[in-house]
Amino acid sequence: MNAIPTDLPPPAPAQSKARQALGMRWTALHDAADAVAALAGIAPEPSNPAIRNFPAQVRDIGGWKLELAQRGIDDLTAIMQPGLAALLAVNARGQSATIAARTLWQEFLAARNALVRLVPASPARAPRRPA
Repeated sequence: MNAIPTDLPPPAPAQSKARQALGMRWTALHDAADAVAALAGIAPEPSNPAIRNFPAQVRDIGGWKLELAQRGIDDLTAIMQPGLAALLAVNARGQSATIAARTLWQEFLAARNALVRLVPASPARAPRRPA
């Protein structure tokens, strides 16, 4: 008897795993941005379908736009992680991090909005969801 199952699907390629992680990375990035906004004294951003659906829509488009989006999210994460850590350290010392937090918030918005513009703003462009 053969102990190795033959009916298992092949392992997902690394690129597929990266695509699956896109939504989680996007959400984590926005969680960090919410913390920066709080340190800046800015109210949380209202929910926006274009931003919320970006990962699924850019995955559907694929190609160079998906690759650019993945690199952009990586770059934005590389800015936000140390930036938020520095803001929290300043805040923990009892000093005001408001001005620096507002600057980081503005940089986040500019970069994030540039990424979102990779997806056409068409109402017919809804993300495909598996059944």
